[in-house]
Amino acid sequence: MKVLLLEDDARLAGIIGRGLRRDGNPVDVADTVQDARWLATESVYDVLVLDVMLPDGDGFALCGELRAKGDWTPVLLLTARDAIVDRVRGLDVGADDYLVKPFAFAELSARLRALSRRGPRERPSVLELGELRLDPASRRVSIGSRSLQMTAREFTLLEYFLRHTDEVLPRSRILEEVWDWAFEGTPRIIDVYVRMLRRYLGDDPHVPVIETIRGVGYVLRPPPQERIKGLARPA
Repeated sequence: MKVLLLEDDARLAGIIGRGLRRDGNPVDVADTVQDARWLATESVYDVLVLDVMLPDGDGFALCGELRAKGDWTPVLLLTARDAIVDRVRGLDVGADDYLVKPFAFAELSARLRALSRRGPRERPSVLELGELRLDPASRRVSIGSRSLQMTAREFTLLEYFLRHTDEVLPRSRILEEVWDWAFEGTPRIIDVYVRMLRRYLGDDPHVPVIETIRGVGYVLRPPPQERIKGLARPA
């Protein structure tokens, strides 16, 4: 198992590197995002271990860059942060696992072995409905030639709707699957984000529509123009 380790703490990098090499795993160590980026593009690795906070950037951004370029080598993020929002951000940019410092080397080693057995994931398919196009890998959304700039939460909610087109989604389910089981706010936060998505989508007949199901939740319908075509087809 060949490993790329991005860690600017020399002592921790030394401990992890020695442990992995002792177990027979080749390890390349980088202490800057710039060096890790170069190594990741010049060599093939079985797994990448990326620290989050670094002097010249962070592991979140590097992971996102690699995914956007089509590199789906398994990624484990290492960080002292343990907030839910940071774990969610790591998964949103395409990381496969997340380990909070301090940790036992045995746990790190076991997680890396599990990731290496999976092998690189396939690039997620682009989701399209009418002229709306969402690319989970590059985190890009567009309507025709117009690019949409969304927050991470808006993007995740729209992706969720696209993966469940024509399915009525109760607010409770959306909150559980798009937010987090530990979220303590009101389900009405979903209404706020749906209003934002509707502004992005506008009223173009070639763009899908988010309908409100009173007392239940929401459903993403295909573009009105497509539904009209479907009704006009001869039996």
